[in-house]
Amino acid sequence: MAIVVRIDVELAKRKMSVGEFAERVGITPANVAVLKNGRAKAVRFSTLDAMCRVLDCQVGDLLEWVDDAAEDEGTENP
Repeated sequence: MAIVVRIDVELAKRKMSVGEFAERVGITPANVAVLKNGRAKAVRFSTLDAMCRVLDCQVGDLLEWVDDAAEDEGTENP
């Protein structure tokens, strides 16, 4: 998977539960799990905006692109 979702890292930094996060963002805890586990096919900008607002972070704090080729070779991105 090329896009890695880092919601769990941001939640841990803020000691915020998935339930509280979901409620404040306006999505279900099940949908948070879908995002956290990398199973989401898309994210609405309005949802991404709400997540950044609730966590007081940037989009890049939540989403990271990882080169599949480098990951397959066991190397890290420079």
